[in-house]
Amino acid sequence: MSGRKSGIDLPGIATGLKAAWQDGYGLADLRKDVMAGLTVGTVAVPLSMALAIATGVPPQHGLYTAMVAGAIIALTGGARFNVSGPTAAFVVILFPIVQQYGLGGLLIASMMAGLILIALGAARLGRLIQFVPYPVVLGFTAGIAVVIAVRQIPDFLGLSVQLGEHFVENLGRIFVALPTLDPVELGVGAFALAVMLLWTRLRLPVPAPLIGLVIGAVAAYALNRWMGNGSETVVETISSRFTWEAGGQNGQGIPPVAPSFQLPWLLPGANGEPLVLDLALIRALLGPACAIAMLGAIESLLCAVVADGLTKTRHDPNAELIGQGLGNIVAPLFGGITATAAIARTATNIRSGARSPIAAVVHALVVLLAVLVLADLLGMVPMAALAALLFIVAWNMSEARHFIHVLSSAPKGDVIILVICFLLTVVFDMVVAVAVGMGLASALFIRRMAELTHVDRIDADSSVTEGLPAGVAVYDINGPLFFGVSEKALTSLRLVDPRVRIIIVDMRDVPTVDGTAIVALQALISELNRAGTGLILSGLPSRIIVKLRRAGIRKQLGRLTYSRNMQEALLVARRWQGTHIQHGEPVSS
Repeated sequence: MSGRKSGIDLPGIATGLKAAWQDGYGLADLRKDVMAGLTVGTVAVPLSMALAIATGVPPQHGLYTAMVAGAIIALTGGARFNVSGPTAAFVVILFPIVQQYGLGGLLIASMMAGLILIALGAARLGRLIQFVPYPVVLGFTAGIAVVIAVRQIPDFLGLSVQLGEHFVENLGRIFVALPTLDPVELGVGAFALAVMLLWTRLRLPVPAPLIGLVIGAVAAYALNRWMGNGSETVVETISSRFTWEAGGQNGQGIPPVAPSFQLPWLLPGANGEPLVLDLALIRALLGPACAIAMLGAIESLLCAVVADGLTKTRHDPNAELIGQGLGNIVAPLFGGITATAAIARTATNIRSGARSPIAAVVHALVVLLAVLVLADLLGMVPMAALAALLFIVAWNMSEARHFIHVLSSAPKGDVIILVICFLLTVVFDMVVAVAVGMGLASALFIRRMAELTHVDRIDADSSVTEGLPAGVAVYDINGPLFFGVSEKALTSLRLVDPRVRIIIVDMRDVPTVDGTAIVALQALISELNRAGTGLILSGLPSRIIVKLRRAGIRKQLGRLTYSRNMQEALLVARRWQGTHIQHGEPVSS
């Protein structure tokens, strides 16, 4: 849907909700949405906690994200089935922000990213995301998966180590800390991982993450009671690691209260002190905010494309960007971190029978209910079991089979881009990987397009040039004339036989001409004029002729003209034939 405002066509919002309503929405659809929302909400609770912890913030902030952003984006976005919340892709971007600017800095950066997303949607740039090449997307997502998996090793093995921002450095720290491995923590993590993998293979209706974490929590509780000495904790849990303070109360684990409004810049920075909201902080967070917005746009719209393929529907990419922006502006005001559409939760939503965005709203309510009623039980979840869950998330995110398939079957240039994006994401970060990947992909595209463009001289005995007068040469240009090929293509026209007095160029297969090609063409015309050689451009579309005329390339008697086809060009050449073109002087036909 779109509306008119001040003469500018702006994208509407809530088009996903409107589409469901227009298709006819009844009680039967509502029941399906409620059941789907219950299922997805059950999956979202453990994932939201695990991803918040991986980001470097307490687990409740991931739950707040699913509640607030999940509902707002569903109601205002342009995708009918997307389920939004914290996702694994953001971990590598958000963790460094938390390390440098604390929770408050992360929430401010999320709000800034929300504003950028709204601007992208309002400018109707949603369709541009489809121009991100698949090797770039696959490369950085696989790289993110590796980083996430490595960051879970300390909790899974019970290592005594503090990780930093850099992957290579973290590998060294983990290796040095291996002697501190805790077999009990490893046992709990391996047990939870085995349960989740087995449950997934059984394809039972209850989500595997829920079963794995519940059984892991039971095991941790039993071990802590059996092996613990008084208040000593043998298996680390959410409650033993995290504390909370809200409304004058404090406790361990997750606060059993709904999220409350609080300005992000009043929350602590990296040093524990409230941030100072000034231009310097905004400037420092602008780069991370742009990275968040870019990744959020890519992931959300890719998720919408996947959902469209599963349901045979169509999403509005610009409305979806606006909805994502609104969610990322409002959620941080209630403690939520960055949100985007989650492919796995969206696919679960569709498979569970969802009919409209109401299912995503129900999912948000389920998460809220879990916090209010089950906070104490959620605090019993062991950190090793959460690490096991994130191992599975990382594996699914890596798309290892697709990665290997591309390596073995894709063209060499695409393989190089894939590997470079993967390595840059792992060693540096996703922003560098995407920037370099897009640059390499663009260069590869230019090279491939350049290979399509060629200039051939047509022989005099060809059927196309039957009856060609002496002293006339015919060339055929095929492919686009742009900055990557124009100079090379047009140079061949300068190397004609000196006895040739008229050149006909068949350009009916030239779909586009850019500014660089126009400059090269102007230089060629000037050189031919000095040599006394006439030029006839044949078969150009009218839009390109208009573009050339605006650039000053206009008809000159005996020197330059346009023709609709080769027959007309040959007639003009015959009229010019026998006319001696004086150097630098116009002649008549």
